[in-house]
Amino acid sequence: MAVPQTQQELLQAIQTTYAKLVADLATVPPERAREATMEGHAKGTLMSVADLVAYLVGWNALVLKWCERDARGEPVDFPETGFGWNELGRLAQTFYADRADLSFPVLLQQLADVNARIVALVASGTDASLYGCDWYRTYTKGRMIQFNTSSPYANARTRLRKWLRAQGI
Repeated sequence: MAVPQTQQELLQAIQTTYAKLVADLATVPPERAREATMEGHAKGTLMSVADLVAYLVGWNALVLKWCERDARGEPVDFPETGFGWNELGRLAQTFYADRADLSFPVLLQQLADVNARIVALVASGTDASLYGCDWYRTYTKGRMIQFNTSSPYANARTRLRKWLRAQGI
C-alpha cells in the first residue's frame, strides 16, 4: 500500500489494515491469547497475542494523546513522557504490563474503541491539517498518525499470521 498523502488515503489505509488485522485476530482461540510464544517487540523477548493487541492499543492511545495535547496548544512529548525514540522496546513492555490483567475480549474491544477514535480524529481533519506542514521534525501529522496506526496494524498482522501458522491455527 502506498504511503497516504491525503486525509482520504489515510482513512483508507487505517480502515483497510485494521479490518484485515481484526479478521485474523478473530481466529485466535481466546484460551491461547496469553501464551508468550511470539517474537516480542524488544530483541530477545517473547510476547503473547494479547500483548500484541495491548501494544497497538498503547500506540493508538498515544496518537490520541499527542493530538489532544496539540489541539489544546500544549507541548507534545514524543514518543511519551520518560521515553526516547531509542527506548521503544521498554515502552512496549509498559503497554503489555498496563493491560496484563485484561481479558482478550476486553483488549479487542479496547482496540476497536481506540481505532474508532483515531478514525473520527482523521475524519475531522483536512488535507491541510494532516499534511500541510511538518508536525514532528520533518513529519506531518498525517504521517505520524500513519506511522502509529496503519503501519503497526500491518506489521502486527504479519507477526500474527506467522504465529498462527506456527501454532497450526
